[in-house]
Amino acid sequence: MILAVLVDGDGRPVCSELWPGNVADVTTLIPVIDRLRRRFDVGRICVVADRGMISTETVAALEERKLLYLLGTRERTDKVVRAVVLADTVPCVPLTITRRGHEIDYEAKAVTVGGRRYILCRNHQEADRDAADRAAILAKLAQQLKKGDKALIGNTGFRRFLKTEGSHFAIDPAKAEADARFDGVFVLRTNTDLDPLAAMLRYKQLWTVEATFRTAKHLLATRPIFHKVDATIRGHVFCSFLALVLKAELEQRIAALGRDGSWSAIRADLDSLTETELAHDGRRFLVRAAPRPAASLALRAAGVALPPTVQPLAAD
Repeated sequence: MILAVLVDGDGRPVCSELWPGNVADVTTLIPVIDRLRRRFDVGRICVVADRGMISTETVAALEERKLLYLLGTRERTDKVVRAVVLADTVPCVPLTITRRGHEIDYEAKAVTVGGRRYILCRNHQEADRDAADRAAILAKLAQQLKKGDKALIGNTGFRRFLKTEGSHFAIDPAKAEADARFDGVFVLRTNTDLDPLAAMLRYKQLWTVEATFRTAKHLLATRPIFHKVDATIRGHVFCSFLALVLKAELEQRIAALGRDGSWSAIRADLDSLTETELAHDGRRFLVRAAPRPAASLALRAAGVALPPTVQPLAAD
């Protein structure tokens, strides 16, 4: 099956939908948009999607419906991006943001080619990692070439940096230099008039969608699904969706307290919150465990009061 989740700008799940499996994303995108526009009476829509969703048919359908879009492109295979957008010499506008306590240096600019607007973006920290990875590959490749080159042909990571010299392979510096053009780069195609930095940040918000699906698939164990009846499958997914909604609500309430709670710590601490029945001098008591810090934070944010630490039980 295919599961879709609609998430608002604050990362809060709004609704979910299901389709039979083995259906390409590009064929489901447009019907979903049409359905959501009718269901929620949305007047203005901007479709933000990664490179797996873009196709000539998809873009044509979006433009036919006069919808705004911000779509990732395939930088290495798109001829226009590779030959024109990446070659543009106009300087980018820099931007530094802080995420999870770390500063990330970005830059972006708009490039118009034949009436099409592209946003060229670069993550400098990602560019450094790409350069380091390539240097490591080239160093290992040089070692392998000394031992013989027959085994290298099957390694795509190595093969993209090789050239033939007679009956042997050798490292091609030109290919390595060409590969460096893509370090930390991602390119967007859009029909909006958004500022390049604003467009880049809006596209980067796709991480909230990816985080939602990671949570649903792994943390909430939406899959695997061991059901064979449509109704029970829908019920299983609905329970996961409801859990997503409750998780998002709790996280926002914790943030409103000026705190940052770890979901794994919250779950572990809540699991440790137990009650034990004890007997003393012919009387029975219910003794509650002391809440750990993460559980105390979650209960405070949810507005839930714990029962007394010790509660006397009525005699049978």
